[in-house]
Amino acid sequence: MANTPQARKRVRQAMKARERNASQKSAFRTSIKRVLKSLADKNKEKSNELFKETTSLAGKLVKKGLMHKNKAARYQSKINKQIRSL
Repeated sequence: MANTPQARKRVRQAMKARERNASQKSAFRTSIKRVLKSLADKNKEKSNELFKETTSLAGKLVKKGLMHKNKAARYQSKINKQIRSL
């Protein structure tokens, strides 16, 4: 357990960062699910709109170091391919 004041503060900061990171990752996963649902409904316009939001979120996660750039690119490529096939 943290004994010094600075160690206690670092624990508090780490907890806040962990919650913030988890929230951002969850929002990204939710946006992926919404895009896939609109693809299942064969709604190309809505899929395109949601795809733009999702790619923006992916870029932000990559920029913050919460996701690897290749993983984000893989998601974007997979979804874009499905949108083009509609």
